[in-house]
Amino acid sequence: MNNIQERIALFIDGANLYATAKSLGFDIDYRKMLKEYHSRGYLVRAFYYTALVEDQEYSSIRPLIDWLDYNGYAVVTKPTKEFVDSTGRRKVKGNMDIELAIDAMELADHISHMILFSGDGDFRSLVEAMQRKGVRVSVVSTVSTQPPMVADELRRQADEFVDLVTLQSKIGRDPSERAVRNQSGPNYPAGPGAPRQPVQQGFAGQTPGFMAAGAGNQGEEE
Repeated sequence: MNNIQERIALFIDGANLYATAKSLGFDIDYRKMLKEYHSRGYLVRAFYYTALVEDQEYSSIRPLIDWLDYNGYAVVTKPTKEFVDSTGRRKVKGNMDIELAIDAMELADHISHMILFSGDGDFRSLVEAMQRKGVRVSVVSTVSTQPPMVADELRRQADEFVDLVTLQSKIGRDPSERAVRNQSGPNYPAGPGAPRQPVQQGFAGQTPGFMAAGAGNQGEEE
């Protein structure tokens, strides 16, 4: 039986969740996600974190960000940073770990259950700190891929590990919607609940290429 008195907060590492869902072959339906966790208790807040390339004329993730902002999510963004590594290759970095950790610690006294959608091992210390404050922590990622998308130390630290594949029927987008989008070409919007009209390019459900390369928050260009 669900505990309707449980105070829940979602902390979504956007790039990490995108990469994990993509590796499992499905898209996240963020409307269904809110509905699912509202049914499990009192949903205090649902945070979504992502870095944005500000100097691009159009970002393929922008329609999703706008939809989330208007539909019950607290969206936290910051601009990416570019740098040149020792081999002369240009890289783009956008790490949201600090922002997520600060929000979690500030909310710790107001929630009883933190649900972290990320497999990033850097969050192990945050999970431990939240547990010391009496907050139960669930980590959502997957071990159903090779290699697993979740760091072993994060999985061990969590009070509960939830494989994202087990949530597909509850928070996954209907596969028929993906088929319609693919048939309609790149101008068909994928944002949950978004009006079905063309956007400039890309899908609202997609993450820019540098963030989709893996579960981390860094990519590179030639």
